[in-house]
Amino acid sequence: MKATRLSLRPPSLRGQLLVGILLPVLGFVLLNAASLYGQALKAADTAYDRTLLASAKAIGERLQVEAGDGTPRLQATLEYSALEAFEADNRSRLYYKVSGFGGEMVAGFDDLSPPRPGSAAPNPYAALVRFYDDEYRGEPVRMAVLLQPVSGPAGQGVATVQVAETLELRHTLARALLLQTLWQQALLVALIALVVVAVVQRATRPVRALSQTLRERDEDDLSPLPAGDTPGELQPVVDATNALLARTARLLEHQKRFVRDASHQLRTPLAVLKTQVQSARRGDVAPAVALQEIAHTVDGATELANQMLALAKVEQLRHQGEPPLVDWSATVRAVALDVSALIADAGVDFDLHTEAVTVRAHEWALRELTRNLLHNAIRHSPRGGRLAVTVQAVGDEALLRIADCGPGIAAAQRERLFQPFGGSLPDAAGRAGSGLGLAICREIVTALGGRISLDNRLQAGRTVGLDASVTLPRTRENSHP
Repeated sequence: MKATRLSLRPPSLRGQLLVGILLPVLGFVLLNAASLYGQALKAADTAYDRTLLASAKAIGERLQVEAGDGTPRLQATLEYSALEAFEADNRSRLYYKVSGFGGEMVAGFDDLSPPRPGSAAPNPYAALVRFYDDEYRGEPVRMAVLLQPVSGPAGQGVATVQVAETLELRHTLARALLLQTLWQQALLVALIALVVVAVVQRATRPVRALSQTLRERDEDDLSPLPAGDTPGELQPVVDATNALLARTARLLEHQKRFVRDASHQLRTPLAVLKTQVQSARRGDVAPAVALQEIAHTVDGATELANQMLALAKVEQLRHQGEPPLVDWSATVRAVALDVSALIADAGVDFDLHTEAVTVRAHEWALRELTRNLLHNAIRHSPRGGRLAVTVQAVGDEALLRIADCGPGIAAAQRERLFQPFGGSLPDAAGRAGSGLGLAICREIVTALGGRISLDNRLQAGRTVGLDASVTLPRTRENSHP
């Protein structure tokens, strides 16, 4: 069973902005809500503590001192119904307790817990009162403890008045304040989301317009994209796209020109080969002569096809990443050994001098470069002439120089020789080459970041040969053969 992979689309810019902005905002809203609820409870306590204090004072004002057994005794004349005026509504209930001068129970709910020990907490009231949260009959309550001075003809003292109120109303008020604020913050978050969507929609309009322009283009339209009123953040994308289109246009133009020239160049040897075969069939020439002519034509066509493949392969150099380290001198010696038969057949005095220099290049590219230059030099060297090959380090560069004793080249012809099928110099026997060898060399050297030149060697104002020089960037790590 073939497993299917789910391809997840990357998140949109709108989604990223919404998540990136709304998540912190929502987190802040939640933290603020918790803080706000605590502040609302504190504000409710401050508001309702005033009522709680008023109820405690009302109880304290109804206390009297009576004489009894030689000591003053506190007397309370308070009905619970008197506290109803201080109850906000039926959701809150009040409980009270009055303790005498010695802490004895005087009136109220005797199961109300005694006042907690400790100093009075700071409060905005001048009375001797303190507030704290407590629990009564399993319910949370807010407790007010008032120290009420009481005096009369029978004596004086300080009574303790406790009033406890349930917290339903306070919590209800705090929740109402919280919900009101949360609604406002929810509207703010929704407004932020709408603004983000609207701004992103407007800001990405040039991107969508650019995408639509690219989709509507003809497949062979490689003209630059118009900059127009493109935003500054999008301008690097447009510039990079235009640079890519320009490179693609140059590459396609190069391929079209190469295919056009190659088809023209291959048509000629194939037409000649067809004519030679027809002539041999008719018996116009002797069979041995016909075979020799056919073999010569096939050799030329094979060489042309090989050079065309090599020229096409050179384009891969630009997309193969960083090449490895190679000892150029070892490659030159290997190529010289491969063409030694050609050197011997040409009857030239061959001189090879190399020193270890390391460059970054692919082995096949250096071999192709050296082989083409050596073939050209052998073809144009007269019999008995001298052919010198040198590889050496010159500062931060590696230099290959191939010096022959040929007739040299004219200045007007020098650049044209590096063009594909731009022509070639006739060899010592008067035969011209395919016109691809030097083009291959130039493409390789350019891809490797080097330079190539053809310079006439002069002596007493007369051309005595041609120097083919190639320089490539050199590395400091020498790899000896």
